[in-house]
Amino acid sequence: MNARGRETADETRERIAQVAEELFRRMGFAKTAVADIANELGMSTANVYRFFPSKNAIVETICQKCLIESEVVVAQAAAGPGTPQDRIVAAYAAILAYHKANFLAERRVHDMVLVAIEHNWQNIEAHKARIGAMVAGILAEGIGSGTFVPHDPAQVSAILLGTCMRFCHPVLIAQNIDEDLEGQLDATVRFILRSVEKERAPLAPPAGTGRRAGG
Repeated sequence: MNARGRETADETRERIAQVAEELFRRMGFAKTAVADIANELGMSTANVYRFFPSKNAIVETICQKCLIESEVVVAQAAAGPGTPQDRIVAAYAAILAYHKANFLAERRVHDMVLVAIEHNWQNIEAHKARIGAMVAGILAEGIGSGTFVPHDPAQVSAILLGTCMRFCHPVLIAQNIDEDLEGQLDATVRFILRSVEKERAPLAPPAGTGRRAGG
């Protein structure tokens, strides 16, 4: 029995999306027709439309997969070693690195990204909320450990997300790709976090200092 005959509808949808993404990267989104995707899969165009009503719908599925992948990477960075400040920087740096690796290395996917953003807004908003919750969790841990003064972690996380959008949005990253985005990101996040860091007591002078000579 042919293995494809045992393929479920979800598996077929996944295969169509995977092949479509490969073609978008190779040929460009605008130049790839649903017929090209069907031909690559060895199926009819009508069969592709059974699973996806449009090319944009395929892009939405690809976008959702990318959002989930990026969240896994961000969660790993957020759970890594270092201070709360280090972990928050690492979480945002992971987003920047993901977009650079997956979208900006191939200019042909630029149009696909624009379509994904336009037609997948609800999922993107939900994705941003989950990233914000991860960062808020680190901020709350920092309050508990005495690293940060008491504050509203959700509010500070929202401020960070808004300020760091140029490091998280694929289009904005592409527009500023020649800049030192990693260095700017690090400086931006740490600058904002200093507003909630607990003030450190000044170091006591070494014993014997401060005495008048001959006193």
